[in-house]
Amino acid sequence: MARHPQRHNKPARRFDRSDRLNELLTRILAEEIELIDDERLTLATITGVSTDRDLTKAKVYVTGMSDDESLLEAFVGNRQRFQHAIGNQSRLRRVPQLNFMIDETGRSAERIEKILRDLEIPSNE
Repeated sequence: MARHPQRHNKPARRFDRSDRLNELLTRILAEEIELIDDERLTLATITGVSTDRDLTKAKVYVTGMSDDESLLEAFVGNRQRFQHAIGNQSRLRRVPQLNFMIDETGRSAERIEKILRDLEIPSNE
């Protein structure tokens, strides 16, 4: 009789390491935005983070009320502060390099909704 239970009955992990790291970075960055006194970041949102396989680089997707150029300038200008916050609030050996990008998902959804609203749908009468 086997001494150790078979491992194939073990439930699958729900998230891999990069998924957990992405969630952690999103939370830390969102909290840090609240502490920065920069009106370009008013109503700015971190919509997601995507780290690469070796966890050295992270794409940070952002959206906000400022125009895209000034929003990106604000994030890039505060990159060191964001990286420092991640270093202080996580147990990472090395903080990934943050690359900020405008999240186009919301705009795409709005454009699709507008197209659907503009379509004339024949009534069933």
